[in-house]
Amino acid sequence: MTDEVAAVGRVWSTRAGINLGPLDLIADGAARNYVLQIGENRFHGFVVRRGEAVFGYVDRCPHAGLPLAQQLDQYLTPDGGMIACSWHGAVFAVEDGACLGGPCAGGRLTLWPVIVEDGKVRTA
Repeated sequence: MTDEVAAVGRVWSTRAGINLGPLDLIADGAARNYVLQIGENRFHGFVVRRGEAVFGYVDRCPHAGLPLAQQLDQYLTPDGGMIACSWHGAVFAVEDGACLGGPCAGGRLTLWPVIVEDGKVRTA
């Protein structure tokens, strides 16, 4: 275990095959927060839905290391087109987590591999 994990009680990845629930729990064009207990630590992530496609990310801004949303499930810009960090205004592409503007120049969100199988979102 790294000192960073020990200090904050967080882990930054999950194993494949964890059932996160039905795809319908995430409104099309919206995002949903997930907190998973991994041993004695917790994983914080979120999933954005675009039709039948899902995009998962670790809930951690590459600029300051903070969770992106200050309000539950509020990960997207008002028009729903980009992921936004509510702390410093950084914006990211939904499809790959690349920084598109703000204090995260050259950075990107950490991918959290997720898929849809039989109408359920699962870790990949």
